[in-house]
Amino acid sequence: MKKKKMKVVLAYSGGLDTSVIVRWLIETYRCEVICYVADVGQKEELTGLEEKAIKTGAGKIYIDNLEEEFARDFIFPALRANAIYEGTYLLGTSLARPLIAKRQLEIAHREGADAVCHGATGKGNDQVRFELTYMALDPHIRIISAWKDPHWHFTSRQSMLDYAAKHKIPVPLVTKEKPYSSDRNSLHISHEGGILEDPWVEPPEDIFVLTVSPEAAPDRPTYVEIEFVKGVPVAVDGKKRSPAKLMDHLNAVAGRNGVGRVDLVENRFVGMKSRGVYETPGGTVLWTAHRALESITMDREVMLMRDSLIPKYAQLVYNGFWYSPEMKVLQ
Repeated sequence: MKKKKMKVVLAYSGGLDTSVIVRWLIETYRCEVICYVADVGQKEELTGLEEKAIKTGAGKIYIDNLEEEFARDFIFPALRANAIYEGTYLLGTSLARPLIAKRQLEIAHREGADAVCHGATGKGNDQVRFELTYMALDPHIRIISAWKDPHWHFTSRQSMLDYAAKHKIPVPLVTKEKPYSSDRNSLHISHEGGILEDPWVEPPEDIFVLTVSPEAAPDRPTYVEIEFVKGVPVAVDGKKRSPAKLMDHLNAVAGRNGVGRVDLVENRFVGMKSRGVYETPGGTVLWTAHRALESITMDREVMLMRDSLIPKYAQLVYNGFWYSPEMKVLQ
């Protein structure tokens, strides 16, 4: 009897790592690779991914729009909790990962896949966020963590670029014009690595995508009126909008007013420090407005208890424990 071919669902972005991983999985595990892309608000970053994945060797690709679910079930609950990590970071990347991993598992179950795979490196937080979600929602699924896999033979970025060239895999390059990496969703865009690893280097102005500098912002104020229902924003300036549309609108309004830039060195869950430059325009406005609303409506002792729980909630999100029992209690 012919042995059934192994099937793997890969969380795919089309960047260097996941593009190489498609071919590496096929060569290493002799498997069928199904690429999966979660649209959580990357906008133009999704262009051409389907063609690229198939050309690289994937048997199939899913591109799922999760923007509404992301805003409704992840961004808004975190804003209700006033979640902020180390007093500065509004958790844009951290909140997206459990949703991406959850949907990846759903596709794996639909396809009858044997394993799920991600391209997060061994020094970042995303490996933990993906794998904790996999284990929480399906403890029996096989996890292939490429960068920690004993068959992984790449030792540098250049070795991956050489492999991509050998197999004619189209990949985006970090060039002299863009010596850093970026990751975008409906809540924020993050910039890290490259020149930003030196804390003495000020981020160049052309790094920013969602916000203008305060110097370039209008010299007169922009007034925004936000309507909340049970802690959830439902309308801006009297116009009701869906969660994702509301985020897009506030990102545009706040961004052109220079709101939401943050430059910090944070403590990663894996035990190292990392610098991140974040743009969170709409999220900053909503976070500030929600706290202002609670200052009017919330009892003093309840507010004290709320403030004691914010760091724990933020830590659980940051560290990847979205589906943990303690997070369910806090939610």
